[in-house]
Amino acid sequence: MTDEPETGPSRRGFLRQTALAGAGLVAGATAARADTPDPLITEVQPWATEFGDAVDAHAYGMPIRFESHVRRQYVEWLTESPVSSINFTPIHALEGTITPQGCAFERHHSGAIELSKQDYRLMINGLVERPLVFTFEDLLRFPRATTTAFCECAANGGMEWGGAQLEGCQYTQGMIHNMEYVGVPLRVLLEEAGVKPEGKWLYAEGADASSNGRSMPMEKAMDDVMLAFFANGEALRKEHGYPARLVVPGWEGNMWVKWVRRLGVYDQAVESREETSKYTDLMPDGRARKWTWVMDAKSVITSPSPQVPIRHGKGPLVISGLAWSGNGAVTRVDVSLDGGRNWTPARITGEARAKALTRFHLDIDWDGSEMFLQSRAVDETGYVQPTKDALREIRGRNNVYHNNAIQTWWVRADGEVENVEIA
Repeated sequence: MTDEPETGPSRRGFLRQTALAGAGLVAGATAARADTPDPLITEVQPWATEFGDAVDAHAYGMPIRFESHVRRQYVEWLTESPVSSINFTPIHALEGTITPQGCAFERHHSGAIELSKQDYRLMINGLVERPLVFTFEDLLRFPRATTTAFCECAANGGMEWGGAQLEGCQYTQGMIHNMEYVGVPLRVLLEEAGVKPEGKWLYAEGADASSNGRSMPMEKAMDDVMLAFFANGEALRKEHGYPARLVVPGWEGNMWVKWVRRLGVYDQAVESREETSKYTDLMPDGRARKWTWVMDAKSVITSPSPQVPIRHGKGPLVISGLAWSGNGAVTRVDVSLDGGRNWTPARITGEARAKALTRFHLDIDWDGSEMFLQSRAVDETGYVQPTKDALREIRGRNNVYHNNAIQTWWVRADGEVENVEIA
């Protein structure tokens, strides 16, 4: 394996060469079809002969029907019941970094509840000077903040520990979303209650039947955790914790307690059912890693991928993907076309924010031969996304959580794509 860039032509060089040749490959392909009149251009179409929808046709705008395939997906055999289960974000069909709320994956332990703002209460008690109970209106009076963060299920990619299992980027890596949140920094509310010096842990529980209580060190709670009311400019959706949830940047999604009703301050972790029987990482010797909250650096190529095969044949190809790290900002993403033998730095598109999704692109001239696509992320701490073999050497195969290994897609010569592993 080498870290040297590929010696193939750069995108700039490729475009310059094709321009000197008289026309780019894209233009050439289009020109060949333009020899015959295209009725979609030369003939008046129905949509140009009649009125479209009025401005009030839809009080809340929805995606056009041609994009109905872009939706969350549920895999029935993963869990016993959809009430305590998960679905997957269609990351293969999205671009940019912000996930629409209607596409953002769901994870419930006892189903999504309907809780109104009028009925909502938040209690802060335990080792505090002033135990408090807030209404939703009370909370809206505190100074607000904005943060953009990814929420990733600890089990994202968990089916892949034992080998390539699921076909589709959505199913292998789709337990993740990235949204802009507005709410109150948690430290503001905790300072209002007055945390006592012996208060070292915070226990958050939800208002749903499972409560899904989780403990976190007070240092994290006072750092960048938020009680959020809005996501992507609108109120939280029901399935994302309306009217209020925790946002815990960089940490596993089970810590992002939805419908949060109580924050208890204690001198030690509560060690509830949800943080002992689950969300620990089983090691080969039978021990379990505990308190593994941080989601380490990871990336995945979203296109081409099994749900996004190459249909246009040889020529210019845009490789697109996502990278993220719970330890900070992604500083570099490398892409390999040959299963990790050679690596080329990808172009980070837009701002690489800490603890948020980062979009990367690599523009190539595909010659029609098979490829083994991989990407690897590097974050600001210098951490490099590992291979599956490197992870398994330490943590074995009998695991569920924190699989941030490099994903491989086999692109066949016909453009179809499969989920594979390279021995």
